[in-house]
Formats: sequence, C-alpha cells, structure tokens
Amino acid sequence: MTVRKPQRRSRAKRPEKYERGTRSYTMSHIRGKDTSIEVLTRSYLFRRGLRFRKNDRRYPGHPDIVLPKWHVVVFVNGCFWHMHEGCSKHSMPKSNVEFWTAKLTRNRDRDRRQCAELEAMGWHVITVWECELDKAHREERLARLYDEITGVSH
Repeated sequence: MTVRKPQRRSRAKRPEKYERGTRSYTMSHIRGKDTSIEVLTRSYLFRRGLRFRKNDRRYPGHPDIVLPKWHVVVFVNGCFWHMHEGCSKHSMPKSNVEFWTAKLTRNRDRDRRQCAELEAMGWHVITVWECELDKAHREERLARLYDEITGVSH
C-alpha cells in the first residue's frame, strides 16, 4: 500500500462577495453619526438624567456627546475605524493594505490632535470604545462613564 502525499491546492482567489463597484458604494454609506453604540450610550445617559448636545459642530472633532454643565465631551469610537490598539475588533484589512494603513493612521492621529485641542480649551475628554460596550462589559462601562462625567469637578 502506497501512501499518497496530500496534494497542495493552489490558492484560488476567493470569489468577490460584491459586484464591481458595489463594495465602494456600501462602504460610502457607513454612518458617522447615530451609530448603534452612540445611541446606546446616549440612551443610558439620558435615562440617568443627564442632558447633552450631540455631534456639536462648534468643537473640534464634533464630539458625539457634549455635556456643558460638567464641561465634558464624550467620543464613542468604533475599534476598527479609530485603530483601538490591543483590541481584537481592530485588525488591518488584508487587501489594499497601503490605503487602509494610511487612512486608519490618519483617523487615529486626527483623534489625538482633536483631543489635545479640546483639553487645551478646558474640556474633559472621555473616549468610550466599541469593545467596552459588548454585552459582557456594557453595564459596568456605562456606569463608570456616568461616574466619570458627574465626578469631574469644575
């Protein structure tokens, strides 16, 4: 009896999930405001009695939540789009790597610059990450956010 070596399959390119041009169209419709994690966070804060402005264009970065009474701004960031370091939800796409690296790095650098501008203006900046709002950690993170907001003395 002869033992056959397993044949090595050539790496066939995966069939495209979308027709040409459809992926670009789909990606262009990803929302920047009122994402599910933003709505979740705002609903929690509103239920707890906090009143705020949303996506206020008067401030650098148009913060997702602005709480003037406490002089606090909150950014609710998606781990992929804002390059959350050390997070399992952030991974660099395997195709068009050069484009994605440049784009996501620009996003991260812009976030840091805007945060520094807001802090220079006297605002307390809090970032809530998408991974912190998964079902296992959601209640604890939102309670901590409430405490961070109301515990800030100004």
